[in-house]
Amino acid sequence: MGRKILLVTTDQQRYDTIGANGGTLGRTPVIDALAAEGYRYERAIPQSVVCMPSRSTILTGQHPSTHGVWMNGVPLPRDAPSVAALLRDAGYRTALIGKAHFEPFIDPFMRFVENALAQKGTVPSGGAHRGFEHLELASHGAAGPLHYARWLRENHPEFASMFYSALDGDLQVNAAGGGDTGAPQVHFNAVPRDCYHTDWVADRTIAWLSSLDASDDWFAWMSFPDPHHPWDPPQTELGRIDWRDVPLPAGYPQSAPEREAILDAKPRHWRMWYDGTLVSNFEAPTGWVPATLTAEQVREVNARNAVECELIDEAIGRVMGAIETRGWGDQVDVIFTTDHGEFQGDFGLLFKGPYHVDSLMRLPLVWRPAPVSCNAPGVVSSPVGLVDLAPTIASIAGLAKPEWMQGRVLPSPDATPGLDDGSDLATHSPREEVLTEWDSELYGVSVYLRTVSTSQWVCTAYLPGTLYDGSEGELYNLADDPLQQVNLWDDPLRRSQRDDLLSLLWERQPQRRSPRLDLEAPV
Repeated sequence: MGRKILLVTTDQQRYDTIGANGGTLGRTPVIDALAAEGYRYERAIPQSVVCMPSRSTILTGQHPSTHGVWMNGVPLPRDAPSVAALLRDAGYRTALIGKAHFEPFIDPFMRFVENALAQKGTVPSGGAHRGFEHLELASHGAAGPLHYARWLRENHPEFASMFYSALDGDLQVNAAGGGDTGAPQVHFNAVPRDCYHTDWVADRTIAWLSSLDASDDWFAWMSFPDPHHPWDPPQTELGRIDWRDVPLPAGYPQSAPEREAILDAKPRHWRMWYDGTLVSNFEAPTGWVPATLTAEQVREVNARNAVECELIDEAIGRVMGAIETRGWGDQVDVIFTTDHGEFQGDFGLLFKGPYHVDSLMRLPLVWRPAPVSCNAPGVVSSPVGLVDLAPTIASIAGLAKPEWMQGRVLPSPDATPGLDDGSDLATHSPREEVLTEWDSELYGVSVYLRTVSTSQWVCTAYLPGTLYDGSEGELYNLADDPLQQVNLWDDPLRRSQRDDLLSLLWERQPQRRSPRLDLEAPV
């Protein structure tokens, strides 16, 4: 028997932005209600803390080492396995609406399929791309060939120039500040709410759902570009939250000496980025020095981020309303998550990079199974990964997990711990560990991280590169140090714990793709 499946993702959203997870700044009643009706995961961890590798993991159910997208700018191969293709072959109607980002956006010659298809406005006639028969793509503004940008330029050209330009004239991430505090990637945006990409994604999802027959089995991936920077929600919505009233996050050390002492106890690329001597990510502005970040800028960024989260929650509510109107309310499995987190002031930093801490690695994840009337809601505290989403979606559809998927079905709150007998039920048991990786080679600097996360520990090993010889690392006890400010890597009292975690990390390493895929984006 088939099912109806809605996967909702955002971009760069922290765990604590959701009310059900204890967030208090923005209101998320729709997501909170989904959590109350289903399963809420307290330690959902990405396999990469940057967009393209993480999104490729969601689609393929594979670790970045295996699917090959080792950093932003490395396109996912056209023949990569896809859970959407698996469902389409089983008779499902399939759609991806919003941000895909399996391929680079910087593509002036239309080399990459998704950009070319968006420019044409369709997928191949009678066919599908990565298993999606329907594609309508969006990014963070009005530039480029994607469907949202073309729609805005064609229907509302007066608003197309109102968005923040994410890139500067040198095609580097824009460091220009704005708003009231001059924070980087903050901008007053006069675009009306109903023309903003959040509402557009919801509108187009509703339109596609309306085109389906009541009996159709379907899988829709609704992917919002926010709350990823630039932080430029419609200006009319800023009154929801006065940034001046926003409390500073617990992870923001309020004095420079305190920030610097914490950073100095971590491997040196932390302090190098803070001081502006290193840029290790396509999305951190090359012209911005984190040490210049002020408390007022942290407040304004967090306020705008919360406004964007509220708009996403309301957009999801409209889609859920359309699903109810179709009479499908009890029949739809809904999964809500994001691709990775965001610093938002933690450690005195913004954005993301090769930093494997909860700011970037602890994600919101909710699964409301269908039929809703049969659910036994609850909370799962054991670690899970985004690599588990594809097997879960396949399971919802009643399909066996293909050999190429490396994840396992998300556990329910009453799953049996430690079950490992090879039975089908074993795929629903809680995990012992989740792996995360990072490879980057930018501006002459290479950084390679491998991390294992358990319910209590986060252990990161550094592989040899231009900054490290392979002896460095990070070790955090989440029970004693939830903000991960005290690095225990060199603590002799924790040596045995560290060695056990490293043994687990190397034992569980996924199959590595060979040869390595090429980096296609400019550096």
